[in-house]
Amino acid sequence: MKPTIPREPYVPHLTLSEIEFLTELTFGLEVKPKECDALFVFSGTHSWHWEKSVEAYDEGYVRKIIVTGGRSLTGVPHPEWEGNRQENLSEAGIIISHLLQAGIPSHSIVYEEKSTNSLENVLYAKKVFDFNTVHSLMVVCKGHATGRQLRTLQKHLPDGIEYIPYTFPTTYEENEVDRYNWMESDIGRKRVWGEYLRIEKYGKMGHLLPL
Repeated sequence: MKPTIPREPYVPHLTLSEIEFLTELTFGLEVKPKECDALFVFSGTHSWHWEKSVEAYDEGYVRKIIVTGGRSLTGVPHPEWEGNRQENLSEAGIIISHLLQAGIPSHSIVYEEKSTNSLENVLYAKKVFDFNTVHSLMVVCKGHATGRQLRTLQKHLPDGIEYIPYTFPTTYEENEVDRYNWMESDIGRKRVWGEYLRIEKYGKMGHLLPL
């Protein structure tokens, strides 16, 4: 199944001001991590999804972790995921297995494993966790997907929640993509431009907070 918007679309010429706009839009504002009521983990197949979650717990930022993810219908599994796929577990299941191995108690973990995309991550998480009980939420996600995924949370969760991104860079074609260098590689520009197109399209569809 192909995604609605290509992961590597054609990118028009970008001016300096457009690059600055896209950086803030897709990567979000830079904020320092701090203690939060819970950690929301967007689904994915990169080891950073569980490594950042373990790190947040070990640093004392959170004591409750909400893990999401069934199996993506359009995503391409990260190479590190291949060994785990043999277990036939959901993305949430794999992430949770690593959290438990790291010593995080099961009573600290809430999860859903039916979702297939970011919107469903949020909607299904609402069925297993009462977000009216939290005032701050730390969020584990890819750096360049931060803007889209935070906007999805903001659209569907109660007003007044403070969001603290706890992100990680992603490597494509041996190019690590982060907020400081994405504009320097062809793959980085394509990935970030694709995120902009998704924010624009899904905002109009009501899936996330629109531009």
